[in-house]
This record gives sequence, structure tokens and C-alpha cells, in this order.
Amino acid sequence: MLEVKDLHVYYGGIHALKGITLKVPQGRIVTLIGANGAGKTTTLRAISGLVRPKHGSILFFDHELTRMPTYKIIRLGIGVAPEGRRVFPNLTVLENLELGAYNRPPAEFRKDLEWIYSLFPRLRERSKQMAGTLSGGEQQMLALGRALMSRPSLVLLDEPSLGLAPLVVEEVFQTIQSINAQGATILLVEQNAMAALHVAHYAYVLETGRITLEGTGKDLLADERVRKAYLGED
Repeated sequence: MLEVKDLHVYYGGIHALKGITLKVPQGRIVTLIGANGAGKTTTLRAISGLVRPKHGSILFFDHELTRMPTYKIIRLGIGVAPEGRRVFPNLTVLENLELGAYNRPPAEFRKDLEWIYSLFPRLRERSKQMAGTLSGGEQQMLALGRALMSRPSLVLLDEPSLGLAPLVVEEVFQTIQSINAQGATILLVEQNAMAALHVAHYAYVLETGRITLEGTGKDLLADERVRKAYLGED
């Protein structure tokens, strides 16, 4: 579904991505793990058109994304839930979800909304509540729900567990698996390597702008280098 080839991204004089190559097969959960500053978010920003690569290719099916504006990328079927639960705090939960469906036919909106409410029942309960007054976990659910309202075939998730309590993290990752089981392909960026590798079909380790290791989630969970660097084991 998605293929990134030899991608180089610069921020001024900083070489943020140094020739990364990765694939996201249709119907799979693929994760990028790595420390802060490794280039994980930059990878998602390049795929979604928010930064322009200096070199390389990003293919979504047969569409080249590297020079395509973000709104066209979203219309191709890519949804984004950005890092930091970027909800619109002065809008209600329902209004946030409506914004996620701006490119959907009005006749399908109610069906899409009911699907999101089935995934996140608390959003139904708080549909008229201002998004800025939700808990951190509820805001993460709203950010993910808003991304899903466009019915994307590929979902980019940037640090969905960041700053959440352990029980909420577990709930978020169960939802990720549920979304995948219903047909969505997912590219997941995470610092919580343990949780990410448990749900991922395939994984890449990103270090200072380079992919240094890759394999199935199960294989990387068992890899001694990963266990020492990211799972806190000696």
C-alpha cells in the first residue's frame, strides 16, 4: 500500500532523515520505534505532505506523494492522528468529528459517526462537551476518531500513548487492533516499544534518521538489542 524509498529530509542544515526505506502492506499494522529525535514524526510529516523531502520517493498505491499537497493526500485515503492530541479545544466533540468528515458525502456522515461512537462510546456521552475539557485519554480518542471520520484506508498514528495512564494506553492499543481488524492499515509511531511491538505485524527501529533494524513485531520483542535499548532490560 505504502512504499518509502531512500527518503532524505532536511530542516535547514539538519539532516533529519538519512535515506530511510520502508513498506506498509495493506491490512497490516507497521510500527516505527525509536528515541526522541530519531525522525519518527518527520517520517509521518513527509508522508502526509507537511514537509518536503530533498530526495526519495513516497508511493501510496501508484500515487507519488512527495510533491502533493496535504489536502490531496488526505483525499487519497490517508488519515492522520498527530502527536499531542491536536483537538480543537473550543469546539465540541461532535464538531471535531464533523471536521474530520469534511471530505465525506453528507449522506454517509451519520453512518460514519455511529461507527466512531461504537469504537469510542465515551465520545457519544460527551458529544456536546468542549474538547478542551476532556481528559487526556478522551482527547486521544477524539483525535483518533476525527482521523477515522474520513474513512481512510491508511491511518498514520503519531505517539497515541504519549502521556496517558497505563490503563488508558491498553485501551488505545486495543482500539488500534480493532480498527485494523475492520480493514484499516496502520503506520504507528511509538516510543512505547513494548506496546507497539505487541500489536505490530512488522516493525522498524529508527535511530538518528536511519533504519537500523527491522523485523516482525515478535522477532524484535525477542531481539537482545531492542530489549536493552527500548524495553529497559539488561
